[in-house]
Amino acid sequence: MAKPTQIQLSHGGGGREMAELIGKLFFDAFDNPILRREEDAAALNLNGTTAFTTDSFTVAPLFFQGGNIGKLAIAGTVNDLAMMGAEPQYLSCGFIIEEGFELDKLKTIVNSMAEELKKSGARIVCGDTKVVPKGCADGLFINTSGVGHIVKPGISVSAIRPGDAIILSRDIGRHGAAILTAREGLQLDSELTSDCATLWPVVERLIAANLDIHAMRDATRGGIAAVLNEWTKAANVGIDIEEKQIAVCDEVRGVCELYGFEPWDLANEGTFVIALPQAAAEAAVEIMQRFCGCQDAAIIGTVTDEHQGRVIMQSPWGSKRYLDLPQGELLPRIC
Repeated sequence: MAKPTQIQLSHGGGGREMAELIGKLFFDAFDNPILRREEDAAALNLNGTTAFTTDSFTVAPLFFQGGNIGKLAIAGTVNDLAMMGAEPQYLSCGFIIEEGFELDKLKTIVNSMAEELKKSGARIVCGDTKVVPKGCADGLFINTSGVGHIVKPGISVSAIRPGDAIILSRDIGRHGAAILTAREGLQLDSELTSDCATLWPVVERLIAANLDIHAMRDATRGGIAAVLNEWTKAANVGIDIEEKQIAVCDEVRGVCELYGFEPWDLANEGTFVIALPQAAAEAAVEIMQRFCGCQDAAIIGTVTDEHQGRVIMQSPWGSKRYLDLPQGELLPRIC
């Protein structure tokens, strides 16, 4: 009998088909001794303070320029750990697959997850697979949880202080713009790709340099506008930024002009913001510019004890305005 080319309900039924899917696809891609024990839960060795995070991924479309839902799931969870100064160690992974989903697409997604795991050294050590009837999901949903050892304690929004420099790791808005163009079938003269990437390698370098990092945050939904506004309110400070220091590629600017968006509101999946003392800012930028697509890393502003709870952006022409939290639903299902 010919092997199925699509996911069937039997692939989630606990029998032979499910065993083959898990054994020949997931176990082969994510192979490690802990996973191979096939226990109901992974027995882990944890030392010291631990970071723990979870996220669910429902992006549409599942494939986009620069990545897919699988790469996004790994990078997104690893990045949440990295932003806490934690070395990513263990991940769980849950798949909710719609009946009829193509096995070749699932293999591509799973293999991209395995490749992304190599960039941080994290391992998937437990998981779950559910298959739902056709029409009950949009192809594939993924949930990942992550555990990491905090190697740089004290990184927290509560540590932000007036006088801190604000650093942005790279150009902004790529992920939101890439998802929108894929969804709308928009053809651009230049190929726009998502910034989807694992950030642990560059964060590890910053930590190794013993810089006094106060806070880090990856600028996902809501973009850098959301991060900066959340920081001002949580730390009861103000933030001044300079628009000309914020890198935006031409393709993203074009998408924003076409649809009426602002690039600082758009989602990113491999871009982060740092707050640290001014004395350490230049050293941090120099390190970042050498690693992981951070060539455009720049100091974009400073923390102040004035206008608490607000972000003020200065234009290249000297005018100033509030940079507010994004309102409404810019793009549904960007992650």
